[in-house]
Amino acid sequence: MLKVKNLTKEFTSGDNKFKAVNNINLEVPDGTFSAIIGKSGSGKSTLLSLLGALDNPTSGSIEVGDQNISKMGDRKLITYRRDKIGFVFQNYSLIPNLTALENVMMPMEFAGVNMAKSKQRAIDLLKEVGLSADKHLRKPGKLSGGEQQRVAIARSLANHPQLILADEPTGNLDSATGKIIIDLLKNLAKKEKTTILAVTHDTGIANQAEAIFKLQDGKLVK
Repeated sequence: MLKVKNLTKEFTSGDNKFKAVNNINLEVPDGTFSAIIGKSGSGKSTLLSLLGALDNPTSGSIEVGDQNISKMGDRKLITYRRDKIGFVFQNYSLIPNLTALENVMMPMEFAGVNMAKSKQRAIDLLKEVGLSADKHLRKPGKLSGGEQQRVAIARSLANHPQLILADEPTGNLDSATGKIIIDLLKNLAKKEKTTILAVTHDTGIANQAEAIFKLQDGKLVK
């Protein structure tokens, strides 16, 4: 379960203070695919950074499972991000000189998983996201956009995360491929019992989510 309580992020510019995230409360159960929507500047990216422990809140708390990440020190946050958070980005963010298989193995290697186990899990995950075996040894430049996003999703699942944050995961894909990717994320949330939260400006995609959180000027609105 993801629980956000009274979450606020305030920035200061000169004599002015600006709340990019303003007293947000939300809950997302495990195994749920949910969406955050809102116009540019609404606070979506800031909220995603806070949930991913990439930035610290001014006040409030973020709980994932039984851990309050807003109270962790820097060292614990590094380990937490590595082991418990998965990220999926609009531009895929794959390492170009590594194969699809190596890209998925990389987070496990950082976590100290031995080579044989990380390779087998990477193979299993690539199969689970629908990338055919003949493409496992291809580098990202030899894969389509949809195939690269499948690799990115497989990589996000590598260390059995409790929370996956997807930032515009279909932004660079055509509508048909985008629908396939969203269906994949929804199914993986259930199968892996992972909370998946996607930021999107596409209301059509958001409407496929089990819960929709709309941001406006840093606040949740109905």
